[in-house]
Amino acid sequence: MLNDSFRYDTGNLCGDGIPLQAIVQAVGTPVYVYSATRLRHNAARLQRAFAPLKAELHYSLKANPNLTLVRILSQAGLGADVVSAGEVDRALRAGVDPARIVFAGVGKTPVEIAFALQARIGWFNVESPDELALLDRLAAEEGYTPQVALRLNPGIHAQTHPHIATGHAGAKFGMPSDVVASLLAVRHAYPHLRLVGIHVHIGSQLGSVTETVEAVRLAQTLAAPYSDVRTLNIGGGFPVPYTTDDRYPPLEEFAQALAPLVCDWRVLAEPGRAVVADAGVLLISVTTVKEQGGQRFVVTDGSMTDLLRPALYGATHQVVPLVERDETLAPAVVTGPVCESTDVLHRAALLPPLRSGDLLAVLTAGAYGMAMASNYNLRTRPPEVLVEDGGWRVIRRRETWDDLLRLETEALGGVSAL
Repeated sequence: MLNDSFRYDTGNLCGDGIPLQAIVQAVGTPVYVYSATRLRHNAARLQRAFAPLKAELHYSLKANPNLTLVRILSQAGLGADVVSAGEVDRALRAGVDPARIVFAGVGKTPVEIAFALQARIGWFNVESPDELALLDRLAAEEGYTPQVALRLNPGIHAQTHPHIATGHAGAKFGMPSDVVASLLAVRHAYPHLRLVGIHVHIGSQLGSVTETVEAVRLAQTLAAPYSDVRTLNIGGGFPVPYTTDDRYPPLEEFAQALAPLVCDWRVLAEPGRAVVADAGVLLISVTTVKEQGGQRFVVTDGSMTDLLRPALYGATHQVVPLVERDETLAPAVVTGPVCESTDVLHRAALLPPLRSGDLLAVLTAGAYGMAMASNYNLRTRPPEVLVEDGGWRVIRRRETWDDLLRLETEALGGVSAL
């Protein structure tokens, strides 16, 4: 949706006052554009909302790991939630204090765990007994004792899309309550770990506060017998509206519901989407318009390789023209050029008459856009641009065909490393 950072000014869509057409003229399309102002605004809003909980906020890099954006959020006071060694490395390069890095993820490898231990990160969210044993052994070898939270799978179905629900019994994430209880009872068997917390994350785009409260209460019940287990990682999942029809509880409602429950607890939270989603847009160009099967198809140079969410989740992102026009709006199927029927960015966008060369913006695209982008069909990934302090700059250049070949040593005349 449009917001204070991305809005029309004298008929032109702007990012913090910068006409987005000017950016397109310089770098082309597709292109992601982010607002530094909106990023900082969202970080501050989260900090205010969770201040009564004294919560430590860790930005979830999987939403958008761009180095510049992570650095901005680190400077704004957020730590990092990571799910791979690559994200650990990215957080460190962005200047995040290792002590403020939380390593989550259901399938950490020995190499990844060892790297994180060597970096002296603050927390591991452990997802299985096997992982706990491995972590204890590697921590002993490294001579470092990290803090650990056991990830609880509370068996709760969150009100969200099934692909992003993580707290029910059929999900791969976490451990059921009986397993968490059994591990807490034998903490002495893991002498190289400080097992002092429970992690619970039931999904993303949460449609209700109720399930989160229920999950937190279960976690507290499991921790109750152990006076030193008083850290609760509540995960993230705070929802973001993508269209004017979306109705979600505001993040302040989550904080207010949890505050009475956690007054004697150390609280960690891992927001991602709520920080970066509405701070970014994807700009695309119309290549073809045609009528077919009773529908208007607007084919663009943006695709599922640039923004996967509509194809993956059936997600809806509002699509608007870069120049406001006083013409009748009509539904259009906005697609990309990829050879897949699922390559649709919007199935019924209300748009004016369009022609080749017209420019469109896909809104609220800052989260899980570039992070999930791919080179399918040998498409190069788009550049990323940051609007800040009345100007703009490229923070990741557009890929080239040479970039796509760079790792194929044989194709470049190199010698195999086997």
